Amino acid sequence: MSVSNSQLRGSIGVVGIVFLVVAAASPLTTVAGSLPVMIALGNGAGAPLTYLIAALVLLVFSVGYAAMSSAVTDTGAFYAYVTKGLGRDLGVGAAGLAIFAYATVQAGVYGLAANTIRGLVLEYGGPDLPWWVWAFLLMAIVGVVGYRNIDVGAKVLGVLLILEVVAIVALSVAVFARGGAHGIDFTSFTPGSFFSGSPGIAMMFAIGSFVGFEATAIYSEEAKNPKRTVPVATYVAIIVIGVLYAIGSWAVVLAFGSDEVGAAAAQDTANLTFTATATYLAPWAADVIAIMLVTSLFATLLAFHNAISRYLFALARRGYAPTVLASVHDKHGSPHAGSLVQSASAVVLVGIFALAGADPVLQLFTWMAGIAIVAILALMVLTSLAIIVYFRRSHADTRLWHTRIAPVLGSLGLIAITVLVIQNFDTLMGGSRTVASIFLAAAVVVFVGGVVAGRIVHVRRAKAVHAEAATSISH
Repeated sequence: MSVSNSQLRGSIGVVGIVFLVVAAASPLTTVAGSLPVMIALGNGAGAPLTYLIAALVLLVFSVGYAAMSSAVTDTGAFYAYVTKGLGRDLGVGAAGLAIFAYATVQAGVYGLAANTIRGLVLEYGGPDLPWWVWAFLLMAIVGVVGYRNIDVGAKVLGVLLILEVVAIVALSVAVFARGGAHGIDFTSFTPGSFFSGSPGIAMMFAIGSFVGFEATAIYSEEAKNPKRTVPVATYVAIIVIGVLYAIGSWAVVLAFGSDEVGAAAAQDTANLTFTATATYLAPWAADVIAIMLVTSLFATLLAFHNAISRYLFALARRGYAPTVLASVHDKHGSPHAGSLVQSASAVVLVGIFALAGADPVLQLFTWMAGIAIVAILALMVLTSLAIIVYFRRSHADTRLWHTRIAPVLGSLGLIAITVLVIQNFDTLMGGSRTVASIFLAAAVVVFVGGVVAGRIVHVRRAKAVHAEAATSISH
């Protein structure tokens, strides 16, 4: 047995991988953070059905994704699949789009976290400081932890995850036990509720709440029987996340009433879930959940910071970014240059919104999370197409459902969701078609820029190889 086999294989099972993926999805951030925005700006009481539809589309998409994770050694990120199926140029474009998505959503989460901290500080008699003070303080902490490669501890994150799930379940049980505001109804699961308001905005937040499920493929080398474990873990993770979000959001809807939750969310977006918790559990429970939300958001911020710095490191190592970003810190063993670049980008992005006097939730979080999710949807569509092309060309897997039918259906579903989101995108941007167009154009420019940069690098490499060969022949 080789060293790599003895160290990696057979260490993680289905339950372990699902646990890691659900932790990355950060359930409390969804239910207490993005759900209220989704209800206020999206389809109101239709949020629970939106989560289930998103889960169904992602389940179909994951069939081809899981099949490719078993057939392709280089797994773990969408851009790797795009490279395998559609070529290196589009792969670099996908990598740029991924960095853009993670950087923008992280900036948005800084706004949500800062607003939450500000509310807690005020509630406990602290100073009334602008939200951006807390945002920059968080950036400093995340920057130091990311630069020094400090391990916050898997056990600590595991305990926090369990507490997050317990909190969501406790709130749901309390609401159902007391019959909500006007009794338990199933309005949330009707087509009428789903298509009310702006279903595209709701679907965008629903898809965004599943971000991280693709990480199941990362653990393929460490899984017991990866060809079985990774697909099963992917399906289970999506189902668990989807059911948890559907039930939790249904409970929040019933807490205010199906007909009134939209108005309640619009009136006090940031505190919707906390108000429900204080009403149906206890005021102190709302405070506990608010504190847990801060720790959950911190874990999310750190995860995005580390992901971006490592994306930059990987691209630099392959020659697609400045070589300084491929350096490793002598003491900490971290991609410190990429960490510094990521910290700087966060300061710039959040600083722009702070100088503009923007609302940290309804503008910074909502806008940045919105364009990030559009970018991620585009990555998923590219990945679906890459899966279809790869299996058609390689014949590495000949199962019709896994390599043809499901990827095609997944592509159609994701394309439909993307079109729906873009059609409603100006609603997310406060009704401004100009602002919406600027954000969407930025995503396109990043992707096209990545493709062009990849093509330039490949042409230069080819010329260098030819020149070296010609020199060798002449000598």
